[in-house]
Amino acid sequence: MFHLAPNTQKCLKEDIQANQLVMGEYEVSDVPGQVIDYIARDTKGHILSQKEQITKGKFSFMSEVYETYEICFISKVPTHKRGIVQEVSLVTKKGVETKSYEGIGEASKLKPLEVDLKRLEDLSDSIVRDFALMRVREEEMRDTNEKTNSRVLFFSIFSMCCLLGLATWQVLYLRRYFKAKKLIE
Repeated sequence: MFHLAPNTQKCLKEDIQANQLVMGEYEVSDVPGQVIDYIARDTKGHILSQKEQITKGKFSFMSEVYETYEICFISKVPTHKRGIVQEVSLVTKKGVETKSYEGIGEASKLKPLEVDLKRLEDLSDSIVRDFALMRVREEEMRDTNEKTNSRVLFFSIFSMCCLLGLATWQVLYLRRYFKAKKLIE
């Protein structure tokens, strides 16, 4: 739940894995003369869900790839009116949270305990997939860190060699200059 000032936009972002269902439910306080639109999109700007002049409703979309998705609420007030702050309530669910286990239990004629076990099994599978994804991302970040570290090391060595070379050249040049001016022998 958050407050949305007149003629402003508020975006909420979240990383979502590939092929996950995202469902949301929103409710906006009603203020005469003010309208709020919502838009759900990915980082490339593709619109996944959109609706204008909302008050209360639901939306859903399916993520295609692992990416950051954003849901934006946009307040619009006519120029001749003075707007007031509106309250927006948003509840989102993704992945395992979107499944209706009551419907699965009724269709398969499962007991309530079996439905709870099915929910826990799906939740543990989701956690295992999340940990596998975190491990892959950690390996990628570690590789990037090691490459950057080696590049900085080589750049430092190169910089030191350049500085030593310039210092040697400067000493030799000044020595030759002072000998030419007969200040030293």
